Amino acid sequence: MAFDNTIGRTDLGTALIPDDVSQEIIQTMPESSVLLTRAKRVPMSSMKKTQPVLATLPEAYWVSEGALKQTSKTGWEDVQITAEELAVIVPIPDSVVDDAKINLWDTVKPLIAEAFGKKVDAAGIFGVDKPSTWGDDILSGAKKAGATITQGTGTDLAQDVAKLGEVLSKKGFAVNGFASQPGLNWQLVGLRDANGQPIYTPSITQGNPASLYGYPLNEVKNGAWDSTKAVLLAADWTKFVVGVRQDMTYQIFDQGVISDADGKVIYNLMQQDSKALRVVMRVGFQVANPVTRVTGKGTQYPAGFIVPKVGA
Repeated sequence: MAFDNTIGRTDLGTALIPDDVSQEIIQTMPESSVLLTRAKRVPMSSMKKTQPVLATLPEAYWVSEGALKQTSKTGWEDVQITAEELAVIVPIPDSVVDDAKINLWDTVKPLIAEAFGKKVDAAGIFGVDKPSTWGDDILSGAKKAGATITQGTGTDLAQDVAKLGEVLSKKGFAVNGFASQPGLNWQLVGLRDANGQPIYTPSITQGNPASLYGYPLNEVKNGAWDSTKAVLLAADWTKFVVGVRQDMTYQIFDQGVISDADGKVIYNLMQQDSKALRVVMRVGFQVANPVTRVTGKGTQYPAGFIVPKVGA
């Protein structure tokens, strides 16, 4: 892990410290987290939160004339969400801040938010750097439940998506949204359903997702998506639960030291005339997987993937 990363003049370049008149910043718009945007978000008043999930369904019975009515019961299981901490410190020399003609701290904040979103998505969807308290990532859970389709199973991607929707229906869940690798929209443009209607509708409003088979499609552009593992995620997004114990908090320090993992001081804010922005967030994630009428307990799952062909 790197502890000595700082922002200096060579990193900022003339776009952020212009020699002349230009005060505009041209940079990629930070992309938000698809899980933080689309999943069910619940506040947490402590480090751990218990989310009840339906485990046993009640049954009904025919009653013959004069016979006694039978009883039934409903059971619930607890799914525990544990908030884990995400944090980063960004030091910037005072001279760099003074010479910049824009507010560097306001520029850095959305980029840090994007980095946090990348970590949450990568952990929750693919298990990358996932805290052990989060349980299975979505891809692992879908594979265990047999909820994957290999790209090319149908005659085209439109049929692959439809087959994946069928798989989830047989698992007891209805698709209400998609997430995908960047650039998938160009594979979807021009594809038609059995009635000749376009399956994909590009977004015409800034900030709104595109539409696939009438449901929102978010391309994950924050760097979290691993296209070697998955092409498309289809899910009942209400079953993804993000617990927020502490939303992103920012604090700027003008004194203090930054140490590495061994305790060695590698940056002294006062001695090196610098300030540091510390950002902290505490967040948890779990997949709620309630039992359904369609399939037996243990075989249901609220998400599925189109995965790439081996060697493709």
